[in-house]
Amino acid sequence: MLDFRSLTSASAKDQLRLIDELAAAGREGFDALQAFLLERRGSIDLAAGKAYQVLFAANQPETIAFLQTHFPQGVVPLNSDRNVDYWPLQQLLAQQEFEAADRLTLQKMCELAGSAAVQRKWLYFTEVERFPTVDLQTIDALWRLHSEGKFGFSVQREIWLSTGKNWDLVWDKIGWRSGNTWTRYPQEFTWNLSAPRGHLPLSNQLRGVRTIAALMAHPAWTS
Repeated sequence: MLDFRSLTSASAKDQLRLIDELAAAGREGFDALQAFLLERRGSIDLAAGKAYQVLFAANQPETIAFLQTHFPQGVVPLNSDRNVDYWPLQQLLAQQEFEAADRLTLQKMCELAGSAAVQRKWLYFTEVERFPTVDLQTIDALWRLHSEGKFGFSVQREIWLSTGKNWDLVWDKIGWRSGNTWTRYPQEFTWNLSAPRGHLPLSNQLRGVRTIAALMAHPAWTS
């Protein structure tokens, strides 16, 4: 039987696989994951995110009590410079409710921008440029840690940079367009981890690239 020491000493890639094995082992596996999380308290990494997610999904009295006691706000500090509440987003992502989480992400970003953006339900690029670094880092960390590193703004930025900032290549790589055909919202997007890397969260390209370009160029990713 695996224990948390085996998990701790494994490589980052193997840790994700071992967490799946422990998740399938029932009570003993949950105990090992709890010990692992306690040892890594304060670590914001993919293994901690997945271990939390497995315990959250288990929905057993013991795992519920453990998380409420030791990780009442999850493993990502829900920091905000504008008093935006990211706890509902954390819950949706922990449950892998990616479509609902995507909608809520836009809502939270509109809250960051102010009441006018909340009313119109979309963002100007100039509003994105003024976003606090800490809030974007919080949103991004939630997406990355609850998707095994597959989703998030920083992941999309990495892909953008790898293409030489070629948006046409980006759209194809992240599955927002196929050839000359844009992916239709919401039915043609993939709301689970089988999606291409960087597929989520979404941005509305019907208004052009200035908003997502402002997001990719934000100092949050280099600070």
